[in-house]
Amino acid sequence: MEVQFRTRKLKKQYENSREAEKSFGVDIARKYIQRINIMKHVRDINELRILPALHCHPLKGRKKGHWAIKLTGYHRLLFTLAVERIDVAEIEEVSKHYED
Repeated sequence: MEVQFRTRKLKKQYENSREAEKSFGVDIARKYIQRINIMKHVRDINELRILPALHCHPLKGRKKGHWAIKLTGYHRLLFTLAVERIDVAEIEEVSKHYED
């Protein structure tokens, strides 16, 4: 899967673990980088969805069109898929679950 980033800051946080740790804390930063690495090694969203530990699922309501992957108990990685492409994801944000 090809992974893109909505902002330069999100990309920098992926490429530099210290930047991620400053923003998210050690545990969430580690999971953020790990999850994106997993995304880069699968072919498409279908392969991502069958990995049970990720709890990858489409969102509803206001966030319809977004997908989520579990980082920790309360934090998740939100991303969107390119129009009509199930093999290109754009990282949107790290959010605290239920604060949407």
